[in-house]
Amino acid sequence: MDLSIEVYKATQIFPKNELYGLTAQMRSCAVSISSNIAEGAGRASKADFSRFIRMARGSAYELQTQILIAKKLGYIDETDADILLQKLQEILKMLTGLQNALK
Repeated sequence: MDLSIEVYKATQIFPKNELYGLTAQMRSCAVSISSNIAEGAGRASKADFSRFIRMARGSAYELQTQILIAKKLGYIDETDADILLQKLQEILKMLTGLQNALK
C-alpha cells in the first residue's frame, strides 16, 4: 500500500487536464496492485490466489509504463520517477517469488 500513497502524492502536482487521464490511470494501477494481492489472499485456492497475483503483476507493469510516460512529459522529475520505479521493481520481485511459490 505504500506505493499507492507515493503515487497519489506524486500525481498531486500533475496538470489538471490529466486528472481523468494519466493521474487517474496511475492511481488506479497502484491501488490495483495491493487490492489484487488482498483479494487473492482471501480466495479459497492457490489457483485463485495465483490468478490475482498475475493481475497484480500486470498492474505493476502498466504502472511502470505510466511512470515513464509521466517522466518524459515532465510531470514527475527524474529522481522521484526513479524512486517509484525502484519500489515497483522490488514489488515485482516479490510478486514473482510468490507466483513461483504458488506453483
